[in-house]
Amino acid sequence: MKRILFMLLAVGGLTALALSTANQPTNSTDNSNAKFVVDTDKKNPWTSLTPNVAADQFQFAIVSDRTGGHRKGVFSKAVHQVNLLQPAFVMSVGDLIEGARQEEMNRTQWDEFDKYARQFAMPFFYCAGNHDGDNKVKAEVWKERLGKAYYHFLYGDCLFLVLNSNDLGINAPVPAAAGVRGPRIGFGKEQLQYVEKTLKDNAKVRWTFVFMHHPVWAARDLTENGWLEFEKLFANRQYSTFCGHEHTFRKFIRNERSYYQLATTGGVSSMRGIEYGEFDQIAWVTMKKDGPVIAQVALEGILKDDLTKIEPSEENGSKPLSTEGLNEVVGSVTMNGKPVTGLQAQFIPLDEPAPRANAPEYSLPGGMGLLQLDGSFTVYQHRGPAGLKAGRYAVTFAPTTSLIIDSTKKDNPVPEKYRAANTTPYRVEVKVDVRNRFEFKLDKE
Repeated sequence: MKRILFMLLAVGGLTALALSTANQPTNSTDNSNAKFVVDTDKKNPWTSLTPNVAADQFQFAIVSDRTGGHRKGVFSKAVHQVNLLQPAFVMSVGDLIEGARQEEMNRTQWDEFDKYARQFAMPFFYCAGNHDGDNKVKAEVWKERLGKAYYHFLYGDCLFLVLNSNDLGINAPVPAAAGVRGPRIGFGKEQLQYVEKTLKDNAKVRWTFVFMHHPVWAARDLTENGWLEFEKLFANRQYSTFCGHEHTFRKFIRNERSYYQLATTGGVSSMRGIEYGEFDQIAWVTMKKDGPVIAQVALEGILKDDLTKIEPSEENGSKPLSTEGLNEVVGSVTMNGKPVTGLQAQFIPLDEPAPRANAPEYSLPGGMGLLQLDGSFTVYQHRGPAGLKAGRYAVTFAPTTSLIIDSTKKDNPVPEKYRAANTTPYRVEVKVDVRNRFEFKLDKE
């Protein structure tokens, strides 16, 4: 059974973690037979003398999106933080460089990234994101420097499968869908054949780990992007899947399997916190006899043993998100006189063109705020800073997006008239250079 943990770790207190990390299948000294040497009595001040180590137990880390507007120093600092934890190796889910239309600029960006990657004290495995390889120029530079855009390896009787969800061999662009957009997102015939053969050749591994950039399983048409065929191939094996791209954490449950969409390791983010799924992180995976134990580790909780500052390398960042023209917007919501929580207030601009159907949330105009326990909220841009441009807005309400997404149909507690811009009774004006505060009173139908 898989156990999922959210953790904030201080390196000085990683005794159990160090015990596990010390026992890698490739170590020259096998600690799986190590025993405690201690005098025992009828009563003893410990719970057990069975150490949490095994010959088939190992740990690895996964970093998420560095780019898409990378923030200065975050990824290069994360390299040093990962080194403190000492995993056997490090995986990635793409968007490692910003990417450009010019070959030479891509090469320059890869030179910079490779400098950070070489600072890992353990092997690092690359995965292609849209910023790394979603057009011919980027893909050619990737091939020139790194060779294969999809590949696999075995470690500890587990299969690690790194896919390219920006496969230029796909027949047609995938329509815009929830969580997925771009010129060509999905998998071509050759990649599908490669995966089919790889799975056939490694049919008896104890677990399969799959890495890609996009949450392709959230697309509208899983036949067109090729994921439906992939899931059929995976049907009779135990596996876990990891991606990035959206810069927000989500866990999807599909076919009784876990699919993880990681937050960021330096990529652009409003950084509103774990309740939004917006935080810098790594995933930490411990492979046990019966399956993986997976922890989502916030970077802010990985500290040196003496708490001294971890200095990043000379890593410049993209231009910070501009707050120019944005005005503070806060407020509170009650329903039948009581504070409301578990909802989000959505401010939809009335003076701008409507977004295209199924546009990803981060590209939407306007902003959104989560309702806290007292019903209060602060409005943020989608994947941006706090505040809204001056203008007229329709205010709608919706259940807070769950961090765990499965097939369970959940009731919508929002009265219907408040759900859409064309039916909500609330129209507000955000004014310039003032603290815009709004109070909304919802009535049950």
